[in-house]
Amino acid sequence: MGLKWVDSLDIAIALDEAHPDGDPRTINFVDLRDWVVALDEFDDDPHHSGEKILEAIQAAWIEERE
Repeated sequence: MGLKWVDSLDIAIALDEAHPDGDPRTINFVDLRDWVVALDEFDDDPHHSGEKILEAIQAAWIEERE
């Protein structure tokens, strides 16, 4: 079972592993969306993301880094 847009914490963990030099505080939503869709584990409709979902992923990623 792959990652869905609602799996913000799991996506944040996967992003942290895939992009250890990425800064979740400064990434723009276009790049964040592209990085999520590019994850091997991602298995959802790439067009069903929105600002609220991306904000949740970004917040979870920032939290994961702290």
